[in-house]
Parts: sequence; structure tokens; C-alpha cells
Amino acid sequence: MSIVCGVTKLNIQKISKTLVLTFIRKIPNRIPKMKYPIARKDTSIVDNFHGVKVADGYRWLEDPDSAETKQFIEKQNKISRSFIEEGDERSRILKKLTKLWNYPKYSCPTKHGDYYYFFVNTGLQNHNVLYQQTGLEDKPKIFLDPNTWSEDGTIALSQKSFSEDGKYMAYGISENGSDWLKIRIRDVNSGNDLKETLENVKFSAISWTIDNQGFFYSQYSDQKGIANGAEVKQNENQKLYYHYIGKNQTEDILVVEFPEEPSWRIQAVVSDCGRYLIMPIVKGCRDNLIYYIDLNEAENIRPGLKVIKVIDVFEYDYEYITNVGSKIYFRTNKNAPNYRIVIIDLENPLEEYWETIIPEQESDVLDWAKCVDEDKLLLCYMQDVKSALQVNCLKTGAIIRKFHLDIGTVVAVSGKKKYSEFFFNFSSFLNPGTIYQYDFKTPEEPPKIFREINLQLDGFTQQDYEIKQIFYDSYDGTKIPMFIIHKRKEAIYPRPCLLYGYGGFNISLQPSFSATGLMFIDTFDGVLAYPNLRGGGEYGEKWHNAGRLLNKQNVFNDFQASAEFLINNKYTTKDRLVIQGGSNGGLLVGACINQRPDLFGAAVAQVGVMDMLRFHQFTIGQAWCSDYGNPNAKEHFENLFKYSPLHNVHVPKTKSEEYPSTLILTADHDDRVSPLHSLKFAAALQEAVQNSCQRNPIILRVYSKAGHGAGKPTTKRIEEAADILTFISKTINVKVINL
Repeated sequence: MSIVCGVTKLNIQKISKTLVLTFIRKIPNRIPKMKYPIARKDTSIVDNFHGVKVADGYRWLEDPDSAETKQFIEKQNKISRSFIEEGDERSRILKKLTKLWNYPKYSCPTKHGDYYYFFVNTGLQNHNVLYQQTGLEDKPKIFLDPNTWSEDGTIALSQKSFSEDGKYMAYGISENGSDWLKIRIRDVNSGNDLKETLENVKFSAISWTIDNQGFFYSQYSDQKGIANGAEVKQNENQKLYYHYIGKNQTEDILVVEFPEEPSWRIQAVVSDCGRYLIMPIVKGCRDNLIYYIDLNEAENIRPGLKVIKVIDVFEYDYEYITNVGSKIYFRTNKNAPNYRIVIIDLENPLEEYWETIIPEQESDVLDWAKCVDEDKLLLCYMQDVKSALQVNCLKTGAIIRKFHLDIGTVVAVSGKKKYSEFFFNFSSFLNPGTIYQYDFKTPEEPPKIFREINLQLDGFTQQDYEIKQIFYDSYDGTKIPMFIIHKRKEAIYPRPCLLYGYGGFNISLQPSFSATGLMFIDTFDGVLAYPNLRGGGEYGEKWHNAGRLLNKQNVFNDFQASAEFLINNKYTTKDRLVIQGGSNGGLLVGACINQRPDLFGAAVAQVGVMDMLRFHQFTIGQAWCSDYGNPNAKEHFENLFKYSPLHNVHVPKTKSEEYPSTLILTADHDDRVSPLHSLKFAAALQEAVQNSCQRNPIILRVYSKAGHGAGKPTTKRIEEAADILTFISKTINVKVINL
């Protein structure tokens, strides 16, 4: 009785409700066995892969516009909504999560022409608002507010690019989360948009010529943007165009196309001096060619400009940084798995004449590089997954200074070659963002805090939480780093644990702030764990290669070994452990629940790649062959078939084979990883468990007017997070507190 002394009757009721919820969670079998709307299975569709016959009974779910597919989604959403929204748990989680999310968010200021620009979100606005100010101390005014474009926030700003003189801003608009864009142009002085709108744009940069008359952009002129549902057609035959401001798109000039190479994607960047159009060309998700056009040799932009090849083999990455005359600075992993910076003289581009200005570091990975203050290189390294920032001389490569940073990530930087100042935003698991300003006019002074976000949350202080980085052994003895975050306790004891992973495409999972993660810790007395699986870029190209193509199983092994570490070291238990991942991370979750269903209490797979035999046939999926391999090749088919989530679903025959409670999430306008992956996987799972010993729920939720994730309005992001946290609360052993 003493534990409730001094509290109100309302609080006693709240405590009692929490205790009841806790008791129910500790008896997983109290969740009623679900009845699923079994999807039709077409036995007539059988593919032959290199002599192996593979049935594809749910092929019909690949058609997003069919009445049968829509009916399947409607039935699935009815089940998932009923499960998640039953009772008042979700509403209470949503209320608290909304409160946690309601803090101001800022971007680094950037200078263009006569003005500075920066984004602000007061807390719960669906989209960030772009502000303009003359000086950093002047009162800013709204320059562009995407929140006025739609009532539900489903029209978003996707990118922006200012002309060199700062008088115009070209910007991309995305609808319903689609990767398809429309480009508009705004006159900075009047604040009004010009008459033209550019359409059929996808996977494109916007790069202005130095004369400010127009810009280069890429479009799929033979295809149309998505309209009503998820697109499945392959994206092919991208072309590079030039647009003169004030003209209609029909007058745009076709600059470059490669009809003999339909999978190539053409990026374009105008050099800092304005003379060269540098064209990195990609076909996968790694390695690029380098072509260029000398714009000084053309009186105007026109078809048929001479394209000169510098790198003509897909072997390594080359990223343009800056140039001094014909000498171009590239960040590359050519003969440098941790990346270096080389100078290639376009007048003598043979590799034997290349100059290494910033050598590769033995243990640290050069994450990115930027030219600032005319003759300086701002370099960001990853040191055991944590950011390290320094400045080197552009001419000699010598280190000028290093900046002290805490454990965390430089999540954004702004600055230009022609300006002496730059800004960077530093974030970590417990820091939503601190923006620093540094000016080379006063080089002896340390970076000063320009803007700091302090969370005004009841009872939240960073000192109450602990962040540690440990290294655990994977199955082959490889040391894998993992960040673990939880409230400070005198002793470690099993608690609910959210284990998040990705492991692919050279993408690094660095420390970052998450209001949802903070709520998981605070509400469930939970633990967050982020292992840096092979396949990512945390330790350079060697780390990436160790988890791609025929080495992909290493990624799943690393993830499963991280779960075993957390259990064996008493951070959690199987019935308290939930795994989560999105996109390539959704594939990770799908593969792991097939391979080790006994290891996890619950799983959340978001917009995952689940059909590894047909992924390359939809939208931009062909580009992923660089990480997964192509099923058309026998060696890769055999490897993909071993772990493909869709093709390794099993019927649980014993308790150890029972799938964890699983929430599969996708969206109707995801035109990157088409929802067909999640639909087919959910159908196969539900059919497998329907008449088995399985009691844990397998549910699918398909969001409407949403895509792969980019541009998602705040309301939808909070709602999805509330769905996930409610699902976790209802399916694993948790003690609900502070709710």
C-alpha cells in the first residue's frame, strides 16, 4: 500500500491499468490465435531458374491496381487496425509520443546571394519551413512553406538548388511519398514561382550553370510519374536535359543519353569554376563512371556536345569535390578501401599521372569532403563509427586543425568555396542537434554554438542515460561494434530491447537522435541496440564487401549474434527482444525470422525487399544487383534462394519453429521498394501459420498516400511510430511505465 501513498485516485487507476497490462504481456498465449484471410494461391505459375523450378503462387499481388489486390490490402488493414487499436493503449502511446516529438528542429544556415536560408520546424508541423534572412542576426521571414501545399501534408519538398547568384531557386516537389518529382523555380526577390513546371523527374540532381540562365537535370521522358498506386515498371532510359529559365519543358535541350545502356543513371554537377560539366554515371548502387563536357567550348547548351571519358569502367566510386583549373579533386576508393582524395588533371587524365593529396587512413574511413574558404578541405572521418572533423590544406594536403567532438555524428554541413564560414550540425543518441559555426577569419577560435536544441521534457536529462559501444564476436569471430543505450542502473538486468539493423549498400548506421527510441526506453524501461553489421560502410569498402553478394549471409549472422550477445549478457531475454529494420533492413528482419525464429519475441519489417528472385524487375530494383547479385546468374540465384524471405517461409511444427509476433509495414505509393514484396511475404507467412501451432500474430499494415519514407509528413511518422510501439507493447514481455 505504501507505494501509492499520496497519489490521486486517477493515478491509482492508471497504475492499476499498467499492472494489468504488464500481467497480460507476461502470458503470451493470452493473445488469441488469429484467423487470417488466406490469399488465393495460383499453382499454375512456376519459374525455371537454372533448372530449379520455383512456384510463385502470389504473383497476382504484383498488380497494385487489381481489385483482388485492393481487397487483400483492405482485409489485411482491417485485421492490423483491429489488433493495434483495440483498447486505449495506442491512444495513450500516441499522446505521449506526440508530446516527445514536439520540440523545435533546425537546419544549418546556407548562404546564397544576398541571403541566408535555413529550415525550421516548430515541433509538430508536417514539413520543415524554409526561412530567409539578410544577416544571421536579422529577423527571418518565411520563404517557402510546404505545409500550405496540402491539408494532410502528403505533398513535400524533396530538394532545392539555388542559382550561383542566388536570384533563383529550383526545387523538387514529391506527392504521396513518391520518388517522382516535379521541379518548380522561384524568383527570390519577388517570392513568386515562374510559370514552368518540369515533370517526369526521378533520381536527379539540379545543377545550375555559372551564368545563372538555367540548370541540368535528369528525367525519364519515356515514362510517366506515378498517379494512383505503387509503380512496378522498371525505370529505364534516363536522359540528361538542360532547362533555360522562363521556357517550357518542351523546349528543354537533350544533352546526353545512352539508349544502348537503359539502366544507366546520369548525375551532373557543374564545376566550381563553371567550365566543366562533371557527369558521374551509375548503374547500380556502387561504382561509377566519370564523363565530362567542356562548357567553355560551346557558345550555348545544345544537343551533341562533346562528351569526354575519364573513367570508363565500373570498378570504384568517384565523387567530385572541387577543382583548380583542369585539376579535379575526387574522393575515391580506387586502391583505397577507406577512401582517399586524388587530383585528376583533365588535360592529362591517365591514372599514372594522378596525384594523391589526402592519403587513405589505415583505420579511419573518409566519410565525406567539402571545399571551403577557397583553399581548404573540410574532411569528416568515421573513427569506430563516430564522426571526426578536421581541415586540411587544398594545395598540400597538410592538416590545418582538428575539431573536438563528442560521441556522435556530423549529420549536416553547409559552406562554400567562396565563403570563409561554415556550419555543421552535430547529433547523437541523446542530442537532437547542436549547430556550430566556424569562421576562418578567426582561425584561433573554436567553433561556437550557433543554435542548440534543448529538449523541454518532464524528467529528461541526458545524465540519466548511458551510451556504450561494445564489440561482440560474430559467428566467424569477426568483431562487430554495437551501440547500447539505456537508463543508468547500478546493475544490468533483462529489459525489453529494441534491436535495429540495416547492413547493406555501404550505408553506415551512425549515432542519431530518435524520439521514438527515447520513448521506448522511457515507457518500457527499455534498451536500444544498434549493431554495425557488415555490408554497411562503417569500416570502408572491405566492410561493405564482407556483407554483399555471396557474403550476404554474414549480415544475418552478425544480427543474430548481436541478439545472442544481448541475451547472454542479461540485457534482455528472448520474450523481451524485438528486431526492426526498413528497406534493406526489412530484408534483414525477414531473413532472420525465417532462420532463427526461436531468437526473437517480436519483429517489425518496414518496406522490406522480400522477393529476392524478382526484385530486379521492378522500379529501380535492377540497381540493387550491385549488392544482392542478379538472379539471372546461376551462382547468385543459388545464394539468393537460400535466404530470400518469401522463399524460405516454413510451417511451424514445434514451439522453437514458431515465428515471433511480426508486423509487416509498407505503403501504397512506395515506388522504390514496391509494396508487392510485403504483400507476398505476408500472404506466404499467414498461409504457413494458419493451421499450425503458431499463436503469435502475423499482421500487415499498408499505409495510404505514403511512400518509401522520404517526405513523410510528421503526422504520418508519429502515427506509424505509435503503431510500432503499440504492437511491441502488446506482443512482448514489457512493463509499461510512465504512460
